[in-house]
Amino acid sequence: MIPYTYSLHKIHHSNNFGFSADDYSRFKFGDDRVAKKFGKDLADGFIKGFLEDNQISEQIVVISSPYCFIPTATFAMKNYFVYQLNHWLVENGRMVVQEAKVHRTITYKDDYGALSAEDRIKLIGNDSFHIDKDFLRDKVLFFLDDIKITGSHEKMILKMVKEYELKNDIYMLYFAELANHDIHPNIENHLNYHKVRSVFDLDEIIKSGNFCFNTRIVKYILNCDFNSFSIFLERQTEDFIYNLYNLSLGNSYHTIDCYSGNLNFLKNYINNKNYKLI
Repeated sequence: MIPYTYSLHKIHHSNNFGFSADDYSRFKFGDDRVAKKFGKDLADGFIKGFLEDNQISEQIVVISSPYCFIPTATFAMKNYFVYQLNHWLVENGRMVVQEAKVHRTITYKDDYGALSAEDRIKLIGNDSFHIDKDFLRDKVLFFLDDIKITGSHEKMILKMVKEYELKNDIYMLYFAELANHDIHPNIENHLNYHKVRSVFDLDEIIKSGNFCFNTRIVKYILNCDFNSFSIFLERQTEDFIYNLYNLSLGNSYHTIDCYSGNLNFLKNYINNKNYKLI
């Protein structure tokens, strides 16, 4: 099956993206305000660029990028994409969208955005994606992701589609896509870390009033050096600290050696706080 692919921004130059690199970086580290803008812009662009001229009468199912327990940054963007798309669908007498989840079984510490196309396939090639085939029957599927660099995640989605023998019409929707393949795939990391250079740069995002956890920020915090981690933790609220620990366990990060030191400190930090309260 050949899916229809749409990307709002096509990247042809390594220093001109069509969107703010700082905003993209903030989005990847949990800025919900930017996620709202990106999701709304993607919906508006897809409506104008495709839906206005191509009627879809079947039930649409929107599916964010695969995750285990902690959603990816795309999940926040997906929420606002759905809100904006639903407005248009209702105004045009069509059914509002449904949602589904692609479950993934493996989590890894490697920074995906720094890898080559070949290394990306090696990293996620052993992963497996799972979805509720019966729920999707006779529906049109919109798979959302924030950026397409080498297409390795798309290949994994299409591998899942083949394994589950899905016969649905499929649309792959991206906020941005690397269109110039002379640019190295690590341009993704340039975007990811454009605004965030250390764990202390996260404070502005976390305390903005528009913060939501995602896999990237949790892994980034757990992976920083111990001194920075302990200082960073002292600056955070109790709710943030508890959420960080609970999400880490939910994604089985306690089984990854490079996170174990910081996670043990986090566990003791919580236990000591509880002990003092008692």
